[in-house]
Amino acid sequence: MIENVFHYKQVLPLRMGDNIIGRYQKGNPANTAFETVDPSVDLNHCTITVSRDKRGGIRYTLKDNNSNTGTFVDNVELNPKERRVINDGTLFTIGATSIILRSADNKDE
Repeated sequence: MIENVFHYKQVLPLRMGDNIIGRYQKGNPANTAFETVDPSVDLNHCTITVSRDKRGGIRYTLKDNNSNTGTFVDNVELNPKERRVINDGTLFTIGATSIILRSADNKDE
């Protein structure tokens, strides 16, 4: 799950596969959209892909979807087409919105 922490707290569950993250708007095809007044968050801003690693553990990979304002991890912008593995507690920023990845225990998924 991810938590939008600096607007009003929203918890968004992640599913296996691609989780397209963006600003909620009626008709938006993003499957992990959240409500925000931040105009710098695109409708289709970034994607977290949830998959299994070689040992069967959960793996989270973040990429920017060619957004207008970029996706940042530890205040470093992801390069175009870059895919970055992130872990529980990773803080990433899209537009002016900060989000924290909170992973569930593998046995709970």
